[in-house]
Amino acid sequence: MPNVELSRIASARSGDKGEGSNVGVIAHSDEAYRFLEAALTTDAVQRHFAGINLGGVVRYEAANMRVLNFILEDSLGGGGSASLKTAAQGKTHGLALLRMRLDVPDDVLQSVTR
Repeated sequence: MPNVELSRIASARSGDKGEGSNVGVIAHSDEAYRFLEAALTTDAVQRHFAGINLGGVVRYEAANMRVLNFILEDSLGGGGSASLKTAAQGKTHGLALLRMRLDVPDDVLQSVTR
């Protein structure tokens, strides 16, 4: 099973959400969505963002759009305008999550290259 970046099978969109941020992960195929439903857990996302002191991760699903939406609680240290962090904006979190590496079955990879 190839170990690839999440970006091979999905896209992401992210932004500020108060003191946290949200990351929407959009699967490139139905097969990729089914795989991500099982593999992209809140624990996996929290581990990937281990360098950020998160208050927690909440996941919402929109299967009809092949989207998993993650709320990264307290990820911005008070929000974009209130934080002392140099890059306290959630728009970078989507790109950061797409760099996450996963062991992806061959059939899932093939489903996104058709």
